[in-house]
Formats: sequence, structure tokens, C-alpha cells
Amino acid sequence: MILRLAAAAAAVALLAAPALAAPREGAKLDRIAKDFVRLTLEAGEREPGYVDAYYGPADWAAAAKARPREVPALRAETDRLAAALKAVDGKALRPDEVRRKAFLVGQVKAAQTRLAMLAGQKFSFQDEAEGLFGVRPPIKPLGAYDPILAEIDKLVPGQGDLATRVTAFQARYTIPADRLEPVMKAAIAECKARTEAHIALPKGERFDLAFVTKKPWSGYNWYKGGAQSLIEVNTDLPTPISRAVDLGCHEGYPGHHVLNALLEEKLTKAKGWVEFSVYPLFSPQSLIAEGSANYGVKLAFPGTEKVAFERRVLYPLAGLDPATAETYDALVRATADLASVQNTVADLYLSGKMDKEAAVAALAKYALTTRAKAEKSLSFIETYRSYVINYNLGQDMVRAHVERAGPSLDARWKRMEAVISQPTTPADLAR
Repeated sequence: MILRLAAAAAAVALLAAPALAAPREGAKLDRIAKDFVRLTLEAGEREPGYVDAYYGPADWAAAAKARPREVPALRAETDRLAAALKAVDGKALRPDEVRRKAFLVGQVKAAQTRLAMLAGQKFSFQDEAEGLFGVRPPIKPLGAYDPILAEIDKLVPGQGDLATRVTAFQARYTIPADRLEPVMKAAIAECKARTEAHIALPKGERFDLAFVTKKPWSGYNWYKGGAQSLIEVNTDLPTPISRAVDLGCHEGYPGHHVLNALLEEKLTKAKGWVEFSVYPLFSPQSLIAEGSANYGVKLAFPGTEKVAFERRVLYPLAGLDPATAETYDALVRATADLASVQNTVADLYLSGKMDKEAAVAALAKYALTTRAKAEKSLSFIETYRSYVINYNLGQDMVRAHVERAGPSLDARWKRMEAVISQPTTPADLAR
């Protein structure tokens, strides 16, 4: 009798076995994520700079370096991963896994787009941006910025064209080269203190600061894993006093350093989501990273707190006159409305509708800068193409999302922490 009962129970178990043995939908995401990391590392061997950060298994990186697939094979792999993600039943996923799937879908779409570009496929500026970063940027005509220039003209009266007058005015607020390091360290320390008051940072987090030259960018965060970063500041061109806090927040706190450290702690380590151990630069992850890093300045220094800190601490360190801080800050705030001019020039230049000389001239005029800085900006556009949208459009999207939490500073910081510690997509920012 006991044997018959046992046999019956075994038969029931066998009938149920296929359902139990089928991979849970979340486990499918684990396998897709591992393949996505390997794909990204191999794509990084085909395009230097494609992988911005990686702190996963060393043997995966070694295998990618030793045997990277050719671009056609990598493109086929992105198509396979896209199909595999589509087949994952979202109704069978936990809420956090639903967000994980959406994040992976965007990352794979970006890989499809970038690899198509490497294979020679041409996209319009907006199609490229949408494929890589998950948003279709609006493009304003250059004339749309003329009213902004007219307002700035009132702030800097005098002879000569506006860009020349603004450049001369800003030159009075340049940080002397021999004082740049203490100014930057003080700015980063304040950015960290203000961030730590609202976000618990991983234990042992730290960064190294270095000054470099011959780069197309003004600052960069190289995330090393283990909550460690290298922050580099480019000294090719003079650094204005207003950039110290901007760089401190953007590259450090609550910007790139904090975002990467939180993703590592909360997703890679706590959940085992390996896709966050690799950061493909040309992906929606960059819109979140750059947008939150730029907005982080205003979150950490709301209202007039930035200029107050600069006047009290940074101006004396830089040997500048604190009495004129508000005057300079008014100009800085006014020129911020010109940020998206890079999108317009990039669209025109990359599509061949504007030659190099005209692009430099347009950047100098509408970004109110020197020819040297305009050439540096165009160098960035030539290197990173539609990536420029992530700074201005990304900031606008993150700001709108965070500030929908209400006027409470604590509520805004809480929402910001969610943005930079969860698998956030551009679509999430619309909520």
C-alpha cells in the first residue's frame, strides 16, 4: 500500500515536472544579461571607448580581448538577444524584474544601433540619438537662440561682438593654474558633504583626482569598481570658477561616482544583475548618467547656495574677488539657456549641412565662447556625435522627474536616489 502511494505521488510529480523545470522568467534575464556583458566587452574590442567601465569577472574581459567576434557576428547576437528579451513574459516577472527587462531592452537596442553604425549604416542625428539613447531630441533652429543672446547682451554692455565681450568678462573669473587643485578639492568635498546628508554612500567609497591634457572633454569619471573612481580634469583650456562645483557634482557627488557606486552595491552585488558591471557608453544609461549628473548640481546647491559657497570658500582659494561673485553668477545662469545649441550645431554639422568652419563659428557665437573652446566643443561632437543630447535634454528630463516629487528637498533627494540606484530608463523619467 505504501509502495502504491509512493508510486502515485511520483507519477504526480512527473506530470508536474515540466512546469517546474521550465526556467523562471527572471532566470532567463540572468542568462540574457550574461550574454549582453560578453557582447559589450567584445564590441569594446571593435570600437575603443565603447566600454566606459567594467568591473565584472576578469576572465570575461580576457576572453573578449582574446577572441572578439567580428561586427557582423556581434550584430547577429544583438538580434538574438532582442528576440530573447521579447520572449520573456513580463507578466511572470517581479516589479523590479520588469524594470530590469526594460533596461536591458534599451541597452540591446543601443548595441544594435551602434554596431550598425560601425558596419557603415548612416542615421539622421535624431534617429541616431533615439537608437542609442532612447529619446528623440527636439532640434531648435539657430535663430531660436537669438532672443537669449539679446538678453545676455544687456548683462555685458560694451564694444565689440557679444562673444568677445563675454569671453573677456569670463576671463576675470579663471582659476589660476597653481590654485586649481585646492579649489577642485574644496568643491568636491562640499559636493560630497551635501550628497552624504541625503544618500547613504557605500562603505569605503573614494576617488582619485588627476589633471590631464589633450582630451575632447573638460572632465571625466573613470569608474574602477569597488566604489572607486578616478576623476580627471582637463586643463587644456582655462577653468572658470563656476566649473569647480559643476565638475565636483557632475563627476563625483551626486553624479557619476555615486551613480556607479550605488548601481554596483544595490544591483550588481545585492541582486547579482551582472549587466550593471559593464557600462556601454553609447546607451540609454548615458542619458540617465549625464542628465542626473548635471541636475545634481542644482539639487545639491539649490537657489543661491552655489554662488554663496563659491563666494565664501572658492573665490578666496582662487584669489578672486568675492564681491563680484553675484555679477558673474548672473551671467552663468543666463548662458545656461544656450546649452542645447550643441544639439543644433551637431545636427547640422554631422548631416553635412554645415562645414567645419561654419560649425566653429556658430559654436563661438551661440555658446559665447572663444574660437579655441568652440574648436574643443566641435572635437567633442566629432568624437561622440549625438551623445551631446545627454547633457542638456537628459538634465531637463531628470529635473522634471525629480521635481515632480514636490517642493520638499528631502523628497527630491529620495527620488534622485531612486533614479541613480535602480535600472532607470528614459521612459521612467516621464513618470
